[in-house]
Amino acid sequence: MSTAPRRTPATKPDRIDPITTSVIQGALENIAIEMGYKLMRMSYSSIIRESEDFGAALVDAEGRGLAESAQSTPLQSGPIPGYVQGVQRILAERGDAFRPGDVVMHNDAYSGASHGPDVAFIVPVFVQGKLIGFAATTAHHLDIGALSPGSCGIVEAIDAYAEGLQFKAIKVYDRGVRNDAVWQIVRDNIRASDLVVGDMDAQVAAARIGAERMVELVERYGLETFEQACDALMDHAERLMRQAIAKLPDGIYRAETAIDGYLDSPDPSLKELPIEVTLTVKGSEIHVDLTGTAPQTPNKPINMPLVGTVDCAVWLTLRSILLDSDIYGPIPQNSGLTRPITIYAPEGCLANPIFPAPVIARFCPGNAVADTVMKAIAPAVPKQVSAGIGNLRVMAFSGVSKGAPWVHMEIMEGSYGGRHGKDGMDAVDTLYANTRNNPIEDIESHLPLRVLNYELREDVAGAGASRGGIGSIRSFEMQEDGAVSIEGDGQRFAPWGFRGGSDGSPARMEIALANGGVEELPSKLPYRRLAKGDRLVAFGPCGGGYGDPRQRSPQAVLDDVLDGLIDAARAREDYGVVVADGRVDEAATRKLRA
Repeated sequence: MSTAPRRTPATKPDRIDPITTSVIQGALENIAIEMGYKLMRMSYSSIIRESEDFGAALVDAEGRGLAESAQSTPLQSGPIPGYVQGVQRILAERGDAFRPGDVVMHNDAYSGASHGPDVAFIVPVFVQGKLIGFAATTAHHLDIGALSPGSCGIVEAIDAYAEGLQFKAIKVYDRGVRNDAVWQIVRDNIRASDLVVGDMDAQVAAARIGAERMVELVERYGLETFEQACDALMDHAERLMRQAIAKLPDGIYRAETAIDGYLDSPDPSLKELPIEVTLTVKGSEIHVDLTGTAPQTPNKPINMPLVGTVDCAVWLTLRSILLDSDIYGPIPQNSGLTRPITIYAPEGCLANPIFPAPVIARFCPGNAVADTVMKAIAPAVPKQVSAGIGNLRVMAFSGVSKGAPWVHMEIMEGSYGGRHGKDGMDAVDTLYANTRNNPIEDIESHLPLRVLNYELREDVAGAGASRGGIGSIRSFEMQEDGAVSIEGDGQRFAPWGFRGGSDGSPARMEIALANGGVEELPSKLPYRRLAKGDRLVAFGPCGGGYGDPRQRSPQAVLDDVLDGLIDAARAREDYGVVVADGRVDEAATRKLRA
């Protein structure tokens, strides 16, 4: 199966002046940003309010993205055009359509959604009785009614039905009338329902605000001018991407990485799973082929929807590498950027599963796809990429406190590889995720959890002229009996080094039991009960090094030693730098490096 956006020729002359086009572009972007801030401020749960794991976007009547909220994560805003197109298809199959006053709820991973917990609320925008577009919000919800509490860490699910409630283009408001039965079903089938439904109400309100602002914008400039501006903006974005691709040498670029899978499984088909990417660059177009990627797992939820996860991982990575904002300035985030890029993944592989294969744990594999795309294109643009990234981890803590269930979702940082002239970024979300961490004060004031430490790892960064980014160490102590489930990756394979840099360091996970025992954990942990006093300790991965470590500035090596990130022995072994008494022994260093 191939995924490719609808194409509009970029060569047709603009029918609108560029100043008006730019003004309308700014207005669209500001509307999306306002939607995002309104959603953050109205939300109840920290995953939206603090981590900003949400999306907000405006889409035209054909389902093409016009603008998205700049402060939200790409994995939330990026799929919104796919959500809208999926809903349009489902409604057409039912003989139904969007009408004024409708609000549609949708989370079908086989019809555009990224995965089930990322629920979208879509409001159609009508002007003079004509459907001209949509305002939509998405958000990752704390619970979606699966077997295990929470909406992450669910690494055991036999099919899509085991992953929680499925909302396939459900009208929660029909021509302005609230469908109370649907909302009651949601409340009756999810944990922490006050938080989740409160967040959903916030999504509806934010989407309606976006729709109102879009109507005001169209009425200010007129529908014809508005539509001409939208076409011109997408054509402009397409030209930018084509010009960037045309600078690449034509050719075929390949790369392979692998994900952990289920390292503790006796089934070899479930662990050490390859992801293969072949990029074909020809003129101003790129074709991305994932042939060779492992077959789908029919009874484990690490499969990735092609539309909603894989396509966004590919598009976001190529856009970030080829259209660096430091060079090009603000880039219009619309569907024009994706026109020169086509994607193919064989049906039935991890990157294009067949329903009802489960997909709820697609987060880490999708980030590995993005990392593999970067590895593939790296030889063509060596100064525009990083070495291998340290992947992420998501954890769901849960329990019952004071007679009511509680759920908390924690996204653990990864790290970037070293870059041309710059070290890798430490302890951050990577590639298609850019959520923020939950403040410790917020965690401890609302939940029976205590964060005992939060620090960078030592002596594990990938060595290079630019060293790899460093992962964090975080430990959580249970203040009451409860449970945890974990979706992670990157404990079997180290992030790749580039241009002579060393590989980074894998992640680790352990439980320090209240009775004194310590247990090493695999990267994926199904629902596991914990006792009061048990401590979960997460060691984040470190990115790969970039360039020959012996080309690293001795002063930079000394700084890392003085900061406690590496010790003198590693400085000598990895970098050929002799540190003694808090300074570089320059004569010994020259001799060693020679």
